[in-house]
Amino acid sequence: MRAGVLHPDLTVTTETRRSPEPGPGDVTVAVRAVGVCGSDTHYLRHGRIGEYVVRDPLVLGHEAAGVVVAVGDGVDRARIGERVSIEPQRPDPTTPESKRGDYHLCPRMRFYATPPVDGAFAEFVTIGADFAHPVPPEVSDEAAALFEPLSVGIAAMRKAEVAAGGSVLIAGAGPIGLMVAQVARASGLTRIVVSEPDEQRRLRARDFGATTVITPGTEIERVDAFVDASGVAGAVREGLSRVRPGGRVILVGMGADTMELPISLIQNRELVVTGVFRYANTWPTALALARTGAVDLDAMVTARFGLDELAAALDADRIPGNIKAVVYPSISSYEQNSDDDVETDTTRPEGTRR
Repeated sequence: MRAGVLHPDLTVTTETRRSPEPGPGDVTVAVRAVGVCGSDTHYLRHGRIGEYVVRDPLVLGHEAAGVVVAVGDGVDRARIGERVSIEPQRPDPTTPESKRGDYHLCPRMRFYATPPVDGAFAEFVTIGADFAHPVPPEVSDEAAALFEPLSVGIAAMRKAEVAAGGSVLIAGAGPIGLMVAQVARASGLTRIVVSEPDEQRRLRARDFGATTVITPGTEIERVDAFVDASGVAGAVREGLSRVRPGGRVILVGMGADTMELPISLIQNRELVVTGVFRYANTWPTALALARTGAVDLDAMVTARFGLDELAAALDADRIPGNIKAVVYPSISSYEQNSDDDVETDTTRPEGTRR
C-alpha cells in the first residue's frame, strides 16, 4: 500500500509499505477519506505535542472513514464490504479507566497518529472491530470521517452540562469551535456566542449554529458555560470571566503547557474547570446527529487532496476561508480525479490471509 509519512526532520514523503493484516478481533479498512486535524499540522510544524515527539517516521491522520475489506479471527465475515467510520482508539480493556467506562483515558491507549502509533493517511489501516462503526448510505465518506472531530464537540458539550434553553460562549471558530457550536444548537441551547478575531471565520460561525458572534474583548451577558477551542491563554482568562456563578469551563484547544488562571474568580464563583482530551461512547450520538441533519458535516469540507498532496493538505489551514481539508489516500492528486467518482480500491490487501 501507499502511505503518507512524516519524518523526524519534518519532511513529508509518500512511501510504499506492506498492507496491514487484521489481528484477532480486528478489521482491515480501505481508507476513503481522512480529515486533517490541527494536531496533524502541529506535528508537521513542531514535531511534537507535549510529551508526544516524532522520533521515527510516522503516518499522521486520525479522522477516517472507509470500507471493511478483511476481518480477523472472531469477526463476522459479513462485515466485509461494510462502510465504516473509524474511532481511532485502541484502549487496553483491562485498565481501571477502561473498566469504569473512561476508556479514552486508558494509560496504555494506542491512538492513531500519536507517536509511535501510525495513523490513517494510508490506503489501508486496521482497527478493533468494535471501533469500526457502520454508517448508512445517506452519510457521505467525508461526513463519516468527521465523526471524530464531531465527537470532540459532543464530549465538550456533555461536560458543559447545559440544558436546553441555556447558553454557551465558544472561543475560536476553527473546525472544533464550529463542531461545538453545531452540537450546542442540536442540544437546544438558545444562546450560542462565538468569539473569534478573524472576520471571515466570525461570519462563518453563524452558518454553523452561532446566534451571536463577537470579537475578543466584547462584554456579554454571563453564560452557563464556556468552551475554549482556541488554546489561547488570553481567550481562556476572558472566557472564565464571562461564566455565571456555578457554571462550567471546558478547555479543548491545544495551547501552552501551562497558563495563569484567575484562581480567586474560580473559587468565588465556584466554577468547574475541566478539559477534553479525547472522547468515549460518542459515535452513536455523532451518527444520529449526522443522519438526521442536526449537524452539517459535509458543509465543513472546503479543501480536498490526494495522498501525494499531503504536505499541502497539512498546510491548508493557511488557505483563506478554509474550514476542513480532507485527504483521499487512494489517489495521488484530487484535482486530477475531480471529474471521476473518488473511491478507494476496496480489493483485499495483498498478503491478507483471512
